[in-house]
Amino acid sequence: MSDLAYQQWDPRQYDANARFVTTLGGPVLELLAPRAGERILDLGCGDGPLTARLVAAGCEVVGVDASPEMVAACRASGLDARVMDGEALGFVAEFDAVFSNAALHWMRDGAAVVAGVRRALRPAGRFVGEFGGAGNIAAVTGALNAERGQRGLPALQPWFNPGPAEYAELLAAHGFRVEVMEHFPRPTPLPGSVRDWLATFAGAFAAGIPQADIGDFFDVVTQALAPRLLGPDGRWVVDYQRLRFAARLP
Repeated sequence: MSDLAYQQWDPRQYDANARFVTTLGGPVLELLAPRAGERILDLGCGDGPLTARLVAAGCEVVGVDASPEMVAACRASGLDARVMDGEALGFVAEFDAVFSNAALHWMRDGAAVVAGVRRALRPAGRFVGEFGGAGNIAAVTGALNAERGQRGLPALQPWFNPGPAEYAELLAAHGFRVEVMEHFPRPTPLPGSVRDWLATFAGAFAAGIPQADIGDFFDVVTQALAPRLLGPDGRWVVDYQRLRFAARLP
């Protein structure tokens, strides 16, 4: 199931509340080590800032994202971007590398994603990415589900957050040789309140809540998170856990 089933994206809201996602993508770009002339698929390209960096490095890049709004923003920057479900990639032996930053956790059928990536790659192609791993934003998810419980609603887990052994096994099952697999905490300061973060990323947790009550739902969760995530300096820091990897086909 694509992320569209769980989350609607507004490029302006994303730019205001989540640009740190792009800023923190530098290390995974370094791990990719793109070479001029390579054809690269940016899986979950969003509004395209990392796609643009790959193009600037001399690569031929195709960006795909499940959000028409984000793809439109990407195209407005002159980039080749297409609306496509990451669990149903339509490419065959076309790319030297597939790159993904902060997107794979939105694609809950990890096996379908990896199978599609394998089909998209040429022999010796590489798959390099970073996304939310096991334990990612556990405090946030816990507070959201606790408040859902208070409102008589079931707990939800809309994200795919595997541990390193699980994801390495999945890659190996599809013929990849894992070269790098890192699982690490990355406490992430937010540009504003966690309330803005919830409005940007946690739309799935509003399922079953009347539209008129969604604002109150996020307000209550924000209050519950303050003792754990709001620092004495007034800065919100979210408990991210990242999974960064590089894998290659024979």
